[in-house]
Amino acid sequence: MSFPLLTLTAAVPAAGAVVTAAVPAGRRTAAKWLALAFSLATLALAAVQLVRFDPDAKGPFQLTESHAWIADFGVRYELGVDGIAVVLIALAALLIPFIMLAGWHDADPHESGSSRWRPTQGFFALILMVEAMVVIAFEATDVFLFYIFFEAMLIPMYFLIGGFGDRAGERSEGEAAAQRSYAAVKFLLYNLVGGLIMLAAVIGLYAVTADQLGSGTFSLAEIVQARAAGKLDMATTTERALFLGFFFAFAVKAPLWPLHTWLPNAMGEATAPVAVLITAVVDKVGTFAMLRFCLQLFPEASKWATPVIIVLSLVSILYGALLAVGQRDIKRLVAYASISHFGFIVLGIFAMTGQGQSGATLYMVNHGISTAALMLVAGFLISRRGSRLIADYGGVQKVAPVLAGTFLVGGLATLSLPGLAPFVSEFLVLVGTFSRYPVAGGVATLGIVLAALYVLVLYQRTMTGPVKEEVRGMPDLKARELAVVAPLIALLLVLGVYPKPVTEILDPAVRHTMSQVHRADPKPDVNDVEAAK
Repeated sequence: MSFPLLTLTAAVPAAGAVVTAAVPAGRRTAAKWLALAFSLATLALAAVQLVRFDPDAKGPFQLTESHAWIADFGVRYELGVDGIAVVLIALAALLIPFIMLAGWHDADPHESGSSRWRPTQGFFALILMVEAMVVIAFEATDVFLFYIFFEAMLIPMYFLIGGFGDRAGERSEGEAAAQRSYAAVKFLLYNLVGGLIMLAAVIGLYAVTADQLGSGTFSLAEIVQARAAGKLDMATTTERALFLGFFFAFAVKAPLWPLHTWLPNAMGEATAPVAVLITAVVDKVGTFAMLRFCLQLFPEASKWATPVIIVLSLVSILYGALLAVGQRDIKRLVAYASISHFGFIVLGIFAMTGQGQSGATLYMVNHGISTAALMLVAGFLISRRGSRLIADYGGVQKVAPVLAGTFLVGGLATLSLPGLAPFVSEFLVLVGTFSRYPVAGGVATLGIVLAALYVLVLYQRTMTGPVKEEVRGMPDLKARELAVVAPLIALLLVLGVYPKPVTEILDPAVRHTMSQVHRADPKPDVNDVEAAK
């Protein structure tokens, strides 16, 4: 049996969570360094995955592991990674250390401004537990195994939002606690309802395989192979119903309009590092699962639902951008911007073109990096002033030029400025959409214009103009904060001019997904080509 690299990559942060939580209460600093060490060990294992992964290898999954688990019900402990999964695992493992460094003092009573004791050990242990569950969700090729961790990650996220939320603003402890609790419960209920609907679809999938294959299975590889061999032929109505059950849960997690309303509350009330954990790491599981499970398990239903999903994606793009323009709260602005960006990702997935899906998968990576850069710098800004309101700032670039400069780069990446990483992915999504759905591609470009508006207005109102008295003594970024932001900015620049190392890993997985849904890129119209000549 080969070395269980995938299991170890998920087990290390899980073990780190247990060990960190067990550190005595008076050893907060030791707990922080211990958690950071476990996150760096996970990053090293994710790097080993990347090195061992061969983009040119045959077969959909590599580094596979398969063991009997609940044999009577066809449940197996099956893991495997394709190009998309291995890159997203690397993204999650890369961001977690930065999230920890950015939130180094977020759970310290003397730093947080809270009158009650908040266990530092618990804060860092919960982050590691989320990382472990996200990693195994990316690795799982058994549908039931995926479902367990897809749902289980809600528990630590609930406590991170409700128990370690933001205290910025002129609110009493009671008011802040009530709003954190509301945001945490809303996050949990939305995602739990989506998960329960998915559970019904998972059971339905098992019943279909048991009826047609003689024994039920949750193995993605077995189901796909059985469909390709003609041994599994779902009725049209059944396939569509099962697809909707899966897609609903993933659309909530993504989040896609109109199932998005939990995100602004969650990101607004969470600390900035936890907000990054939500949108840059956890939410990627939803869009990833659309590619891995919706398109591969239910190819015909995916094509049937495509027109409606494209409309929902366009609404997400424009709705999120428009609400971002009108926001007065910095963190809620970033949340609505993320809703718009997730609309681009879902649009690229369901455009059903090679360029669109390559752009969507690359967008997952680039959005994670750009949102982390912008939100973490915003968190540093908010922690200095103690307010999330845009109107409470002005002239920051004169007193904290490095903070303002990094904030600007993060914002420009968010609006997909050429030369920064998100531009490449957004361009591919739009080109891929134009080639099959030109009207949808044209409508989606409006999101770019609105993104420029909300980012530049945000920068103008917070960083330029006269220096407000409340920010006059604001310190610039410290060494720890620079250690968080500088690598993210460097990645945005490198991937903006040279994304090839990432796309070479992603593209074979995209081609495999396209083959599963029996879609080929549309050919150029001969008449249009002649007219162009």
